[in-house]
Amino acid sequence: MRPTIADLTRVFARIGLMSFGGPAAQIAVMHRELVDNRPWLNERQLLNALSFCMLLPGPEAMQLCTYAGWRLRGVLGGVIAGLLFVLPGAALMLALAYAYATWGQTPIVEAVFNGIKAAVIIVVIQALYRLARKTLKHAGDWSVAILCFAALFLFDMPFPLVILGAASYGLVRNRGARSKLAADTVEAQTQPASLPRSLMQVAIWLALWWLPIAAAAAFGADTLAEIGLFFSKLAVVSFGGAYAVLAYMAQEAVTTQGWISPAQMMDGLGLAETTPGPLILVTEFVGYMAGHRVGGVGLALAAAFMTLWATFVPCFLWIFAAAPHVEWLTTRPRLTSALSAITAAVVGVIANLSLWFALHVFFNQTTPAPAPFATSLPVLHSVDLAALALSGLAAVLLLWRGLALPVTLLIMAAAGAGLGVVSG
Repeated sequence: MRPTIADLTRVFARIGLMSFGGPAAQIAVMHRELVDNRPWLNERQLLNALSFCMLLPGPEAMQLCTYAGWRLRGVLGGVIAGLLFVLPGAALMLALAYAYATWGQTPIVEAVFNGIKAAVIIVVIQALYRLARKTLKHAGDWSVAILCFAALFLFDMPFPLVILGAASYGLVRNRGARSKLAADTVEAQTQPASLPRSLMQVAIWLALWWLPIAAAAAFGADTLAEIGLFFSKLAVVSFGGAYAVLAYMAQEAVTTQGWISPAQMMDGLGLAETTPGPLILVTEFVGYMAGHRVGGVGLALAAAFMTLWATFVPCFLWIFAAAPHVEWLTTRPRLTSALSAITAAVVGVIANLSLWFALHVFFNQTTPAPAPFATSLPVLHSVDLAALALSGLAAVLLLWRGLALPVTLLIMAAAGAGLGVVSG
C-alpha cells in the first residue's frame, strides 16, 4: 500500500515525537507504526533495511526512518521521514542549549547537572555491557575490542584511524560469512540497480552538504566553516552509534578546539538523553556551545544550524545513493565481515568513553601519565565522594530497579539538586 504524502507526514511526525529511548526503542516504534498498525512495509523489508543501515556511518534509526520514507514515496518521502525524525528533538535541544548557556552556571543548575552526569556514566556502562554481550562472540572480536581500547585510551590514536584499522582487519579476516538475515530471507540481486540514478543522488547531496560550509569559508565566517568541517568529518567516521564517536568528539571539542569543558560535554549528553530523536543530537549542543563561546547567541544559533546540517545531510546522501542497492549490499560477505569488526571495535571505543567520563566526574584533578602513554591518571585525593554516591544511586535505579531512563534522569536531577542544597 502506497500512502499519500499527507498520511506519510502524519505517521512519521508521530514517530519523531515518540522516538525516545535510543535506537532499540525507536526501531520498535517504527515497527509498530509501519508494519503492525498499517500495511506499509513487511517484516522482511524493515529488517533488511536495518541490516543495511548498520553498514553506514551515522544514526541507524534516523537512516532506517529515511529509508522507509524513500521506500514508500521516493526521495520526497525519505526527506520528509528523515526530517520529522530529527526536527522535534533538534528544536528541543536548541531550547535546552540556549537555557544551559544562559543559566547553566548558577549553583542550583550545576547541582542538577551533577545528578544527570552521574546517571550518564551508568547509562554508558550499561550500553557497553549490552553491546559487548551481543557482539564479542570470538577471540578475534575480543582482541579487536581490547586493541582499540588501548589505542584510544593509552596512546590517544585518532578515532578515524582506529575504525579504519578495524574495518581493514574485517575485510582481511572474512570467513565467507553472509548476513544471516539476507541469506535466510532475501533473494539477492546479482547486480546493483540504477547506478546512474545513484550517482546523480550523490552529486546532488554532496553539493547540498558542502554548500553552507563553502559559503561560510568564502564570506570569512571561519568559526562556522571550522565547525562544518569538523562535524562533516565526524559524519563520515561515526560507525557504531553516538556513544562510539563521543570520545573522539570530546577529544577534539574539549582538548584540541577548546570549545567546551569535559563537564559541559557530559551535560550535553545528559540533555540529549532526554530529547526525542537520535542521541547524536548531542552534536548540536556542542556546536551551539562552540558558537556561544566565540560570538554569543547569534553565532551560537548559526553554529547549531551548521552542526545539524553537517551531521544529518550526509545521512540522506548515504540512503538515497545506496537505497536501490540494499538487497545486493546486504549479502556481500566482505562488507558484513568489516561491519562485524567495526562493531567489535566500538566496544573498545565505548569502554574508552566510559573511563574518560568516570575520570572527569569522580576526580576533580588528573595528571598526565608517564611516557610513552598519552593518557591521564586520577589524583586520588581529589576524589568526589558526592559524585560516587550519585552514580551509585543511578546504578540502583537503572540496573537493579530497572526504571525507565527519563524517570531515572528526573530522579537524579532532583537528587543532585537536593545534595547541592544540603552541601551548599
